[in-house]
Amino acid sequence: MNDTHAHAHPHPHTHSGADAHAHAHDVSKHVKVYIAVFIGLLVGTIVTVGMYSVHFENIAITITIALFIATVKAFLVAGFFMHLISEKKTIYAVLAATAFFFAGMMYLIVWGRGEVPRGTQYSHGRNAEQPVDVKR
Repeated sequence: MNDTHAHAHPHPHTHSGADAHAHAHDVSKHVKVYIAVFIGLLVGTIVTVGMYSVHFENIAITITIALFIATVKAFLVAGFFMHLISEKKTIYAVLAATAFFFAGMMYLIVWGRGEVPRGTQYSHGRNAEQPVDVKR
C-alpha cells in the first residue's frame, strides 16, 4: 500500500498565522452582524409591545403597522439566522412563484364569491333572503 499521500499533510486543519487572522476577522464580522440582528429583533419586539397601548382611529392602520413590524422581524430572522439573504436568485424565484399562485387564488376566491351553492347558509348578499328547502 502506498500511503505517501496520507503523510503529506499531517495536520490538514492547521492554519498559518495570516490564515488564522483572516479567519478570526471573518468570525468577528459575522458575530457583529448577528449582534446587530439581535438588537434589531429586540427593538422590534419592544416596538411591538409598545404598540399595544397605541390606538389608531382606523383598524387598517393598526393592521398595516403590525404587519410592517412583523415583516421586518421575519426578514431579519429568515435573512440572517436562516442564511437566506445569500440565496437571492432561489429566493426570488420561489417568491415570484408564491406571489403568482397567491394572486391566482385570491382572484378565484373573489371571482367565485357570488357563486354560493343553493341550500347553503349565507349571512348576506343576494342569497340571504332566499332560504331553500333541500327536501324538495
